[in-house]
Amino acid sequence: MKQKLAMLLVLSTALSAALIGCGGEKESKDMVYAVEAGSAGEAVAQEKGFQINSVASQADALMEVASGTSDAAIIDLLMAGAMIGEGTSYPNLVHTDELTTEKYGAGCRKGSDLASYINSVFAESYADGSMQETAKTYGVQEALIEQNASEYTDNGSGDVAYIQGKGTLIVGITEFEPMDYKDASGEWIGFDADMARMVADKLGVEAQFVVIDWDNKIMELDSKNIDVVWNGMTLTDEVTSAMECTNAYCNNAQVVVVPEK
Repeated sequence: MKQKLAMLLVLSTALSAALIGCGGEKESKDMVYAVEAGSAGEAVAQEKGFQINSVASQADALMEVASGTSDAAIIDLLMAGAMIGEGTSYPNLVHTDELTTEKYGAGCRKGSDLASYINSVFAESYADGSMQETAKTYGVQEALIEQNASEYTDNGSGDVAYIQGKGTLIVGITEFEPMDYKDASGEWIGFDADMARMVADKLGVEAQFVVIDWDNKIMELDSKNIDVVWNGMTLTDEVTSAMECTNAYCNNAQVVVVPEK
C-alpha cells in the first residue's frame, strides 16, 4: 500500500482519458454517483450537478458501484488507495478523475482547548518521528503534512480537564480504511485511530470509539456525545466555522471510482 497512492496519482490522468474515449460510455450528467451523506464527496457532486445516491458511508458507496446499483462513487483518495485495485476488497474498481484537493483535520467543540492539545501532540509526534512511523503502517506517509511546533497551555477548566475528569476521550468515527477500521479481532485500528490513542495516552485516559451518523457530526459534538470527530474529516468552510479544528495533518482528494473496463 505504501506506493499505491503515488501510483494512483500517476494513473489518474491516463485512466480518465481512456474512459472518456470509450464509445458508448455514459456522460457525467447521465450517471448516478454513490456518495456518503454529509461528506465532501456529496458536496462536490452537488456542486457539479451530478445525480447522486446518498448512502451511509464511503464503504457503502463502493458496494453500490460493485453491485451495479450506482454507476460510480465519489470517495476519498486515501480510501481508494486502501480499498480498490489489485489485492484489495474491490480489485475490479478503478479511480479516474480527481475532483478536488483538500486536507484532513480533527474537529472539537467550538472554543474547545482540546484542538490545541491535539496540535501539541501532532507537533511532538512529528518531531520524534512517531507520527511518520504510524503513517507508514497504514500506507499514508506520502499524504502526511509536516507539523510545526505547537504548545498547549492548560487553563484547568476546558474540555481537556473535562475529559481527564471523566477518564475517556470519546472519538466519533465511521468505518473508513485506512483511517478508522476494525481488525480481525474487532479492534479499531487505522492512522486516525492510532493517533487518537496517542492523544488519549498523553491525557492519561482511555480512547473510546463511537460510530456516528456522519451527517450529524456537529450535533454529536455539541451534545457531548463525543469529544472529537476524527475520521479523515475534510476541513471545509462549513466544518471550520462550526468546530474548533486541529491543524491539517494529511492531504487528500475526492476521486471518482468506476468499474474497470
